[in-house]
Amino acid sequence: MFFRGGMVFFEFFLCNMKKNINFAEVAAFRHFAGCIIIIEILSKKEEATMTTVYYKIADHLIEVTMEEEQAREMSNYQPFLCEKDGEAVLSLTVAKGDCQPKAFSQEWRQEEEGSEIVCGLSGGLPTFIFRWNGKTGGYVVCNKDYSEGRLTLSGYSEKATIDNTLMVMYAMATADKHTLLFHSSTVSHNGKAYMFLGVSGTGKSTHSKLWLKHIAGTILINDDNPVVREKDGKTFVYGSPWSGKTPCYKQVRYELGGIVDLSQAPYNKIRRMKGIEAYLAVSASVSGKRWEKRLADGLHESLNTLAMNSEIWHLDCLPDEEAARICCDTVSTGEESC
Repeated sequence: MFFRGGMVFFEFFLCNMKKNINFAEVAAFRHFAGCIIIIEILSKKEEATMTTVYYKIADHLIEVTMEEEQAREMSNYQPFLCEKDGEAVLSLTVAKGDCQPKAFSQEWRQEEEGSEIVCGLSGGLPTFIFRWNGKTGGYVVCNKDYSEGRLTLSGYSEKATIDNTLMVMYAMATADKHTLLFHSSTVSHNGKAYMFLGVSGTGKSTHSKLWLKHIAGTILINDDNPVVREKDGKTFVYGSPWSGKTPCYKQVRYELGGIVDLSQAPYNKIRRMKGIEAYLAVSASVSGKRWEKRLADGLHESLNTLAMNSEIWHLDCLPDEEAARICCDTVSTGEESC
C-alpha cells in the first residue's frame, strides 16, 4: 500500500512545486517507484492460495496440502476425492524452493524412459529426488514411517513430480498395512480382477487389449499400478490414480480372480505356479525399500499370503486372440489346458 501511496504523493509533489525542480531526480524517482510497484505486483502473483485435499485410494485416506492451481491440475485424482473421515495414512505438504536436499547420501536409484527416482537420506530422514530428462523436479523428505512428507518443487514438471511423490510415499506408508502397489495391467471379467505381470516390454498392456477386444464383458481397471489389499479375509484389487501412459483412473474394487505372469513365446501355453515360484513372480512386480526391516516384513507378509491363497499362472504367449482366450478360459475355471 505504501508504494501506491508514494506515487500519489509524488504526483501531488509535482503539481505543487513552483520552482527548483531537478528533473533528473524526478525521472530517477519515477523509475524507482515504478520498479517498486512491479515488485509488489509480482509478489502478489506469487502469493498462491493453499488448500488441503483428501483422496481415498484402496480405502486408505491420504492428505495433500498444495496450491489451489496445483490441486486443479491433478485430474487423475478426481475420482478419488473425498471428505476427511479418519486418520490419513500419509500427509504431504507441497512447497517451492531450493531443490537440493541438505547432506544427501544416495542409497538407490531407478531410471526408466527419462524418469529418474533417487532414494537416500537427508539429515537421517528418508528422501527421494525426482528428475525428468536430467532436470530435477523436486525432492521429498519424509518422516521415518513415511506418514508425513514435505515436497519441495523446483518449478519443472510440477504435476509429474507431485504424482510420483504420492505414489512412492503411498507404497511405503502402506507396506505394513496388507497393501501392495503392483506394476501390472489389470482387467475385470465377470466381477473378478485379473492381473497381468511381467518385465517392461513383455506385453502386459497388449494382453489387456486382447481381452478387451476378444473377451466380452472385459473392463480395464488400471494399466500400470493397481493396488492389491487383503481385507476382511479376502484379496481385492483397486484402481488407482497411477496408470502409466493409459489414462484409466477408476475408483473401483474387485475381488482378485487370478494373477498371470507373462512371457513372450512362439506359442500359447499356460500353467499353474505354486510355492516359491509363485512368490517370486508376484514379488518381482512390487517395489519397496526391502533393506528397511519394517517395510520388508510388511511386504513379505502380504506377498506370502498372496502367493499361498491366490491362483497364480504363467503364460507363454503370442500377442494374439488365442492367447487371450486360453488365458481367460483357464483362469476363469481354474483348469489347465492341455
